[in-house]
Amino acid sequence: MGIPTGGSPRRAKGAYFLWVAVFCLLILGTVGSLYYATQKVDYVWRWYRVPQYFFYHESVEIRSELDGEVKAVATDGDQTRITVEGEGKSLGYQVPSKGLRVARGDRIYPGDVLGSFERWRVGILLQGLWVTLKVSLLAIIFGILLGLFAGLARISSNPALKWSAITYIELIRGSPLLVQIFIWYFVLGTVINTLLARQGMQQLPPLWFGVAALAFFAGAYVAEIVRSGIQSIHRGQMEAARSLGMSYPQAMVQVILPQALRRILPPLAGQFISLVKDSSLLGIIAIRELTKATREVVTTSLQPFELWFVCALLYLILTFGLSMFVQYLERRTAAA
Repeated sequence: MGIPTGGSPRRAKGAYFLWVAVFCLLILGTVGSLYYATQKVDYVWRWYRVPQYFFYHESVEIRSELDGEVKAVATDGDQTRITVEGEGKSLGYQVPSKGLRVARGDRIYPGDVLGSFERWRVGILLQGLWVTLKVSLLAIIFGILLGLFAGLARISSNPALKWSAITYIELIRGSPLLVQIFIWYFVLGTVINTLLARQGMQQLPPLWFGVAALAFFAGAYVAEIVRSGIQSIHRGQMEAARSLGMSYPQAMVQVILPQALRRILPPLAGQFISLVKDSSLLGIIAIRELTKATREVVTTSLQPFELWFVCALLYLILTFGLSMFVQYLERRTAAA
C-alpha cells in the first residue's frame, strides 16, 4: 500500500506522519515482543560481563628468574630498580613503585613475584572484529582487481582471455564458498607451504589463504557486475572515443569505465556487504575472526544470548558503515 499523493498538501502531510507513526509502532511492537519473550526464558541475563570482552584490566606480575637475594632497591619516581644476586650472577628488574612486593635483603626463589602492575588489554571480541575488518578489506581490494580484470577479459575478443574468464567465473560461482575455503587451506595451502619450507622460506599463515578464498570468490561476482555495467553503456560511446583518436584501453579507462562505475556501485555494495558476512566462515580454518571469537567466549562464559546479540550488532555496524560509504561515493560520482 503506497502513501496517497493526491489531495491537498495538508492531507498529504497528515498521511505521511500517519505512516511514520505506523512504522514507529511496528518497531516498538517488535522490541516489546522480543523483551517479553526474553523475560519468559529461564535465563539469567548478565550484560554487565560483556564489556570485559572488548577491554579489560590485566594484572601483570614480574617474577624473579634467580635463586638469590635482593641486593638493592632503588626508587626513582614511579619506577623502582630491583637487583637480585645469586647463582653467580646478577639480574636487574624494573617494576612500578606502587606494585613493589619485596625489600632489600629478602630471600628470593625462581618464580617469586617482585612487583606487579595493571594495564588495559584489548578483549577477544575486539580482536576478532579487527581480524574481520582486515580480512574483509583485503579481500575487497583484491576482489575488485580480480573482478575488473576478469570482467574486461570476459568481453574481450581474444578467445584465450574470454574463455579463461568464463571458466574462472563459472567455476567459482558454481561451487560453495565453504568448499573453496577448504581447498585453499587444506590443498593449495599445504602445497604452497611445503614448497616454501623446502626453500627455507617462512610459511604463510592461514589468514592469507582465507583472504585468497574470499577475494577469488568475490572477484567472480564482481567480474559479472563489471561486464554488465560496461555492456550497459551504449556502443556509440566507444565509437565516439575511437573516432577522436583514442586507443581501445584509453577509451575504456577514460570514457566507458567512469560511466559504468556509477551504474555498478549499488550491486558492488551488496556484494561487498555479503563478503563481510561471508568472512564468518573463516573460523573453520583457525582464523579468529568475529564469529569464531564469539563462539570461543560463549564456550567459556556460557552467555550465548548476550554475546550473539553483540556479535550481530557488530556485523551490522560494519555492513551499515560500508553501505553509507558506498552511498557517499554514489553521490560524489553523480555530482561529478
